[in-house]
Amino acid sequence: MKNDETYSISELASHFGITTRTIRYYEEIGLLKPMRSDTGQRIFSKKERIRLQLVFRGKKYGFSLDEIREMIQLFDRDPSGKKQLKKTIEYGQKKVGEVSDKIDDLMMLRTEMESLIVDFQTKLTKLEGEVE
Repeated sequence: MKNDETYSISELASHFGITTRTIRYYEEIGLLKPMRSDTGQRIFSKKERIRLQLVFRGKKYGFSLDEIREMIQLFDRDPSGKKQLKKTIEYGQKKVGEVSDKIDDLMMLRTEMESLIVDFQTKLTKLEGEVE
């Protein structure tokens, strides 16, 4: 990345290991707002690079692009960050609940599978004893 804190779309794509199409899509849905050169080329600032990092962090934690956009736009409206933090906490608590539910479901599935394996092993042992 360059030291002058501006980036081309291809530099950002390369840095994050994504396609330029992904970056253009994020721009289309309002997650990014790059400047434009006289020739119309996108010029991304450090702020846009940080926004892109936030998008990927949000996706990693299961937030929808709409939720991510809302959190980012809240900071634009309230530079103190209070509203953004409140919304992030609200969404985060919801995600923790969803993750807990998934963990519970997976633990039940694991218990059921373990029980089936024991049943199958018992049946196999019985069948093998009858063959001999």
